[in-house]
Amino acid sequence: MENETISSYFYFTLFNSQGLTRYVFFSLGLMLYVSIVFFNTFIIAAIILDTSLHKPMYILISCLSANALYGSFGLFPRLLLDLHSDIHTISHSACFIQIFMIYTYASYEFTLLTAMAYDRYIAICQPLQYHSIMTSKWIALIIAGVWIYPMFTIGVGVLLAVRLPLCGNKIVKLYCSNWSIVRLSCVSTTVNNLYGFFVAATTIFMPFAFILYTYVQILIICQRSSSVLYKQKALHTCLPHIVSFANYSIAMFCEITFSRYKPGELPEIVVTILSLEFLIIPPLLNPLVYGLSFPEIRRKMSHVASSQADSPDAAVPDAASLDGAVLDVASLSEPGSPEVTSPEADS
Repeated sequence: MENETISSYFYFTLFNSQGLTRYVFFSLGLMLYVSIVFFNTFIIAAIILDTSLHKPMYILISCLSANALYGSFGLFPRLLLDLHSDIHTISHSACFIQIFMIYTYASYEFTLLTAMAYDRYIAICQPLQYHSIMTSKWIALIIAGVWIYPMFTIGVGVLLAVRLPLCGNKIVKLYCSNWSIVRLSCVSTTVNNLYGFFVAATTIFMPFAFILYTYVQILIICQRSSSVLYKQKALHTCLPHIVSFANYSIAMFCEITFSRYKPGELPEIVVTILSLEFLIIPPLLNPLVYGLSFPEIRRKMSHVASSQADSPDAAVPDAASLDGAVLDVASLSEPGSPEVTSPEADS
């Protein structure tokens, strides 16, 4: 009878010690969820409604916001239900669905940031070939790869976890995670561990290395340029991505590192904060970073909010425009030659 009970549900233990404070956390969680949905929906609407923003980087930004909505939906509805309820159990099927959603969200975030880094690399290091490389067809293939590969690899990982016979049902987290389930296994989990390393290598560590490579190349190009304006524009167009990348990398490092600790080795509050950081901070921070950094998105968001026509100066290209990041570095091929910038870069 016990084994049958264990196989029917999982039990979240971290909700036990919260008492009446869980209603405070419920209110805070609801506000965070509403904020994430509001800001990211605004970003997506601003980009969809303005055809002038139907360009590679803006399309990838909208995908980043769509992923934020997807990941938040995988976490918050269930979390808010548990905070509001006295029963903190979840069925096996619901738990594995949540694992799939949260882990694909995490993988999508890194693969999207990698695609954005590639776009900036081409724009700054190969500006003359940018429009011939970053075609609509190529962008569609990139986005398809960004979504399909993590979906397949995470799906296989979840199936490997489903097959494990379990000797317990207590999860020391606020949501279902693959490592929490694997820990409960009664048999060897070598296959799961090796496959988990493969997934982490291909969806986290390899993208991380590629992003670092692109920024090293961008720094080299900027160092070879004698134009201060060129360097400023390159920095401005890369800065939002750097902020998002650094923020998410730190959050994922904390999650991966501290999730390996056994229950009781760390204070519960530390476990809770670190396990939620990568699911809350990036979806909340990214729309603010991109919305405030790019005038085109700012203007369109204001237009959507007020339902009024854009101001006359909205059509004037801004120096911080992403198109302005497609900089001409042909003059860098010969030392001492006069620097040439594209008309877009001078706008």
